[in-house]
Amino acid sequence: MSDIYLLHLETSTKVCSVVLSKNGNEIAKKESNDDAFAHGEKLTLYIQDVMYTAELEIDQLSGVSVSSGPGSYTGLRIGTSTAKGLCYALNIPLLSISSIESLAYEARKMHPDSTICAMIDARRMEVYCGIYSSDSNVLKPISADILDESTYLNFEPFVLVGDGMPKMKEFWSERNIQFEDEVLCSASGQVEKIYYKYINQEFEDLAYFEPFYLKEFYTVPPKKK
Repeated sequence: MSDIYLLHLETSTKVCSVVLSKNGNEIAKKESNDDAFAHGEKLTLYIQDVMYTAELEIDQLSGVSVSSGPGSYTGLRIGTSTAKGLCYALNIPLLSISSIESLAYEARKMHPDSTICAMIDARRMEVYCGIYSSDSNVLKPISADILDESTYLNFEPFVLVGDGMPKMKEFWSERNIQFEDEVLCSASGQVEKIYYKYINQEFEDLAYFEPFYLKEFYTVPPKKK
């Protein structure tokens, strides 16, 4: 069986991240986390950089994966159009994974036995969020939520990760939450799940694939005991 080389693109937040994997293992990575969105300027350069680092030609790729959202509208569009363009040009499959799920996978490496609350900042007290058990089962599906003092109280204790975390650190300081500063959206979080998707041929439709936009925010009601 030939080696499977997959290119992974993460552009749903201010992090611009590109990873190259071989048979489900990361072999090259280039990413940055800037205050301003600069994915349009950096993404192609980062792709060239990881291919050069791995000493591979672009036509050796087996497939391309991209974060499907939710997140920045502009960032998601840039990532999707770049991934689609590569797949069309090379005649290889497109794969995707939610940016929230990918963030949770990345956090799981550091916190394998914890409940993970993966959160992407939207604005004010609004976030995109999903919560996952220690065995990666979905405890709260991905949604756009308006946060208050008691949001997600019934899921505690949990580890909170993502760029939505800093603004909640002081607001939820008295709660049973571990605030993890080291985990942000990264293409590294795609590698494991996307490899299995590739093996199982869970490909996206190139013509019709669009990012997952969440626009309607709502207040999360208390969970019934």
